[in-house]
Amino acid sequence: MSSSKAAAGKLLETAGSRQKRIESFKLFLLILPCLALVFVFHYMPLWGWVYAFFQYKPGMSLANCKFVGFQNFTNLFGNPIMRENLFRVLRNTLGIQCINYLLMPLPMLFAIFLSEIKSTRFQKCVQTLTTLPHFISWVIMFSLMSSLFGSSGLVNSLMSKFGAEMTVNILTTDKHVWLIQALLYTWKNLGWNAIIYFAAITGLDQEVNEAAMIDGASRWQRILHITIPLLMPTFFVLLIMSIGNFLNSGIDQYLAFCNALNKEHIEVLDLYVYNLGIGSGQISFSVAVGVMKSVIALILFTFANTASKKIRGTSVF
Repeated sequence: MSSSKAAAGKLLETAGSRQKRIESFKLFLLILPCLALVFVFHYMPLWGWVYAFFQYKPGMSLANCKFVGFQNFTNLFGNPIMRENLFRVLRNTLGIQCINYLLMPLPMLFAIFLSEIKSTRFQKCVQTLTTLPHFISWVIMFSLMSSLFGSSGLVNSLMSKFGAEMTVNILTTDKHVWLIQALLYTWKNLGWNAIIYFAAITGLDQEVNEAAMIDGASRWQRILHITIPLLMPTFFVLLIMSIGNFLNSGIDQYLAFCNALNKEHIEVLDLYVYNLGIGSGQISFSVAVGVMKSVIALILFTFANTASKKIRGTSVF
């Protein structure tokens, strides 16, 4: 009798493990297209790094190009002009990104304050209006900014109509370029970046808020001592991931807003790689800069993740 029960138990256990394997395989099939996209668009392009070790000329086969080893990397710092340009674009990238990091808490604060509003309809309306700019291209954003702040834009037209002699032209000036671009980026992505904080606020334990209300805590005290501390792990995870992309400032925004007057201050590393490779035809140098940028980003991400894990116990992996 006992042996039959043991056999039946083994059969049930085998059937259960088989069912788990089937379910796991189904989940793997669901994620397989995403893995394929990551492989195709993030890992296969790494083959292009090989161009950094050749003196590549457009139109020629790589096999017919001269192998130069690390010469392109050494020329980045050995050539005075290349070194000066590299330091300039690195300074622009670091300056704009540092301002972006200072503005990084704004989406979290925006989500907190908007979630405190009782009207659900108003919340959804504001969230929709602030998320829509994320899906608008930077070319259209430039057209909009030009219509508002250009020399003949709406703002200057109104100021001249009311007798003001000064003009506001933030697009064709070399002053405050870093701040202007950082504010434009924050405005465009404020609602989109706040989505994850809305989700985190929804998942917070409401019993803690209710207990604080019973103890007489005001709304501001609950935000300051409960909501913000509970959202800090989410903030630090996003901060660590953004540090990994510290040098990846993008190209669309700066290519659209770049002109002869502000190029010295708006040309970031990605735009420099584009101008160097596509504009000047120096493919090998541009790839070398891209490889250097990726290595630095990996080092920054590893350092930030390790530091956060030791200091706060929060990390990506």
